[in-house]
Amino acid sequence: MNEPLILVSNDDGITSRGIRLLVEAMSEIGEVVVVAPDSPQSGMGHAITIGNTLRLDQNDIFGSSISAFECSGTPADCIKLAKHHVLKNRTPDIVVSGINHGSNSSISVLYSGTMSAAIEAALEGLPAIGFSLCNHNPNASIEHCKPIIKKIVEQVLKTKLPKGIALNVNIPPVSENPIKGIKICRQAIARWEEKFEERFDPNGRRYFWMAGNFENSDKGLDTDESALADNYVAVVPCTYDLTAHHTMAILNEDWKII
Repeated sequence: MNEPLILVSNDDGITSRGIRLLVEAMSEIGEVVVVAPDSPQSGMGHAITIGNTLRLDQNDIFGSSISAFECSGTPADCIKLAKHHVLKNRTPDIVVSGINHGSNSSISVLYSGTMSAAIEAALEGLPAIGFSLCNHNPNASIEHCKPIIKKIVEQVLKTKLPKGIALNVNIPPVSENPIKGIKICRQAIARWEEKFEERFDPNGRRYFWMAGNFENSDKGLDTDESALADNYVAVVPCTYDLTAHHTMAILNEDWKII
């Protein structure tokens, strides 16, 4: 039986600690091809490069046994180039993105480059997973993520995913208490309350620095935020269809101009 073909990407860049661990884990499961940004792309969401050049260069950062490429574009660009150029006539059995340094739970999924790589793969009809560690410290311990990631990837390879679905997986950081398990969740209805600090550079020119706090008013026990707070790995199935289906009937009933 042929080993699975696994495409790996991320948004923290090809030199990040997270993608190195992800490549190590996937190399124990199948053949790995990496296409990742050549620089950090956090917060890029599902941006794509239009009107500018895209560069793609081979990189031996993971050794001679791993085919790896660094891309000047966004995470979504990486998946597009991987499918249409790097892999050409080969179809990945699964696409994995990460490991992101920082949570991508709740509303953060909309801003996440990590998840946009996974969702771009889902757009192409490929099983896809985005992995994030809920610790923004770039030097945070990540080794505990490896067995969790392997378990989830092997499960998806075995049982498959519905077309158009990407899994958003958030893993609690290392703590005194062991991780309790894995929960399938919904995305918590929460948001960032931003504020913009007005500052001045050494030349006296004004600029703004975004800050703020995460506000979670969702008290449901079936959310990703609830699972993470209880020290579970949170797995949220996501789709690129943003249609508010439940509102269509209301609009058709209430809008008299139609």
